[in-house]
Amino acid sequence: MKNTVLKFGSYGLILGALIFGLALTFGNGLSYTAQEIIGYGSMIASLSFVFFGIKHYRDKVNDGKVSFGKALVLGLLISAFVGLGVGLMDYLYTTVINPDFADEYLVKTLESYDTLYSGEELAAKKAELTKQMEDYGGSGFMAALMFMTVVLIGLIISIISALILQRK
Repeated sequence: MKNTVLKFGSYGLILGALIFGLALTFGNGLSYTAQEIIGYGSMIASLSFVFFGIKHYRDKVNDGKVSFGKALVLGLLISAFVGLGVGLMDYLYTTVINPDFADEYLVKTLESYDTLYSGEELAAKKAELTKQMEDYGGSGFMAALMFMTVVLIGLIISIISALILQRK
């Protein structure tokens, strides 16, 4: 099991870091909504190694059998590797490549609020977002949030993969 996790987890880590890094670096001209869609797409593509890792373990390592629990654990461990790759790339992006990302995001989002809200609601939303960015806008927190997001999506993919691939 260890070799399968290391092999497919490493594939996912590399692909996750590569695709997510390319999307962050070359997606500058895109809207934040488009960047978000590309980001989630890259996470899901990288997490495809969860399915392939469980299938490999079942078919090549464990004589065609894998329980739901073992498949779920395998999927979560592979997901953690992918999350690590995405989280590291997010940290690298927000500290080295574009250290002004949080400020740029805040400015763009506040500008978009002008078209969505007005009056007191606009002022409240702007104050709320500004406070959130002050509290949670650090690179380490954002990287940890990306890690947790990937692992959560990986949990869903792991459950689906374990249900499909389990064989006793």
